[in-house]
Amino acid sequence: MPTLRALECLIAVLDSGSVTEAAARLHLSQPALSHQIAALERELGTPVLERLPRGVRATAAGRAIAADARAAVAAAERVVAGGRAVAAGATGQLRIACADSMSASLLAPVLRVWHRRRPEVRLTLSELSSADAMAEMVAIGTADLALGPRPSRWEGHLVVIGTEEIVAVLPDAGKPPAAMTLADVAERPVVHYHPDNGLGAWLDEVAAGRGVALTAATRTRQATTAAQLAAAGLGTALVPTSALTVTFPGAVRSLRPPLTREVVCLTSTPGDPLVRRFLTDLHRRGVSVPSPIAAQLTARQ
Repeated sequence: MPTLRALECLIAVLDSGSVTEAAARLHLSQPALSHQIAALERELGTPVLERLPRGVRATAAGRAIAADARAAVAAAERVVAGGRAVAAGATGQLRIACADSMSASLLAPVLRVWHRRRPEVRLTLSELSSADAMAEMVAIGTADLALGPRPSRWEGHLVVIGTEEIVAVLPDAGKPPAAMTLADVAERPVVHYHPDNGLGAWLDEVAAGRGVALTAATRTRQATTAAQLAAAGLGTALVPTSALTVTFPGAVRSLRPPLTREVVCLTSTPGDPLVRRFLTDLHRRGVSVPSPIAAQLTARQ
């Protein structure tokens, strides 16, 4: 198969009409350029240039392949330019999987900055409620990175973004206690999670380790919904602080002892330029609690 260098040499000769000028343009010696042309002619089985007393011109074969040769060289140049743009973080595609409770509070601010600074980078988002499902997407290559709690199984690259607190939320009425135990929560109606939400299974495991059982009065698939249902009076919910908004209308109380979980980012391609930059921005932002929620957590009734 002809090399791109040989096609580039042919185009330079055709454009200049001279082997000498073409060699100078490509910063090659004349023998080196002639070697490339000879290799191309051997590959095709026919001459592509006709040597004249002064200069050269294309043969019928040379004229026939000239357009395709130019297209091939131009395509190669686009490949190089595109690769360099991706390496510089200026273009490309990044497929992100994220825990649904973290999309708004942790991920959206970083996405907003990326959209403003790198408008040519296409960002796609898949929201899930299972850390193991997100890890599977990264493992099979349908997501470039995943942001969420630590999965039960993962052997690839992992970056700890921070730690978030699991809190009890309930209606903002009746002066709820400043802090609650899991036993306190278990004594009340509980807004719990659908079995396909990994948070529910993890909370049941933690509660069992502390000698209590969480009995669901109602169930939902999302932590943000659980918080709103609790604020509406349907029960007490255990939710990560990332699921709470600045304007959350309910009461928020820490658990005693505190209950926390790691927020991590997974990827199987840590060397990819876009992935590396996005991981850096996520790690720099970290995990934060909205100030009104933080004020509730530090308040004493």
